Amino acid sequence: MASHAPTTCSEPPVTMAISSGSATVLSDWKTQLPVLQAKGITLRELRVSGAPSLLAMLTTEEVSRFISPPPTTIEGFERFILWAQRERAAGRYACFEVLPDGYDTAVGLFQIRQLDPTFGTAEWGFALGSAFWGSGLFVSGAELMLDFAFDVIGVHRLEARAAVENGRGNGALRKIGAVQEGILRKSFVRNGRQMDQSLWAILPEDRSRSKAVWGSKVN
Repeated sequence: MASHAPTTCSEPPVTMAISSGSATVLSDWKTQLPVLQAKGITLRELRVSGAPSLLAMLTTEEVSRFISPPPTTIEGFERFILWAQRERAAGRYACFEVLPDGYDTAVGLFQIRQLDPTFGTAEWGFALGSAFWGSGLFVSGAELMLDFAFDVIGVHRLEARAAVENGRGNGALRKIGAVQEGILRKSFVRNGRQMDQSLWAILPEDRSRSKAVWGSKVN
């Protein structure tokens, strides 16, 4: 479900504050991911107990058709969650589960992985159960993830890849201020098909411009 680089980050962890709306938390993220909150949504570190919900939400055809093949069993998701926790401890990767207000089981996830040893350049991805498409959860969760990536990890370039055929995913990235930089030809294989992907990137200055447009909608 996720790929990772073989290198590690050796710098000591730093405790930093994250603030979104009324929520402020302190994060030594390599020891444990912070709980991120905004109006209507909470992001927290993946829990093994969330495996059944993630299986139900992320393995439907409409959700999985444009993402790397997810695990197909509860045990597979449990192994993925434990892998994610080990990668977080190594400073290479962070994965949050998505909880709408009133829920205690995951309905999706946001993830970010390093593309260089310093985590200065990173790639992120997301997946939400189809019942929550169009609900505003993506925009709210994306704002929290951008704050975490730029302000806590220290990323200066955040990339995303989306199949060209994935109109909803590409539209979501455009909505939050990502800039399309090119087409990666036949770079994604799903069910035996080779597909082109759009390469998107967000820099800190892109984030500032996008907040002027939609940031007031995220509390």
